[in-house]
Amino acid sequence: MKNETMNVEGMSCAHCEAKVEGELGKLPGVAAKADSDGNRVEVSYDEASVDAARLAKAVEDAGYTVRN
Repeated sequence: MKNETMNVEGMSCAHCEAKVEGELGKLPGVAAKADSDGNRVEVSYDEASVDAARLAKAVEDAGYTVRN
């Protein structure tokens, strides 16, 4: 499992956090914990199943922007 912190713009509440966590949770082998106050998401994932680009796309599908 790989652990990564993603910087995410646009989250402002618990609903936003849940939306991002939900989209990331649809991916195989992914666990996520979003923090709207810190504008970040802590992600653990199986590199054999998912890559960083798929993680970013899931965040974008939830309606938010990933920043490096």
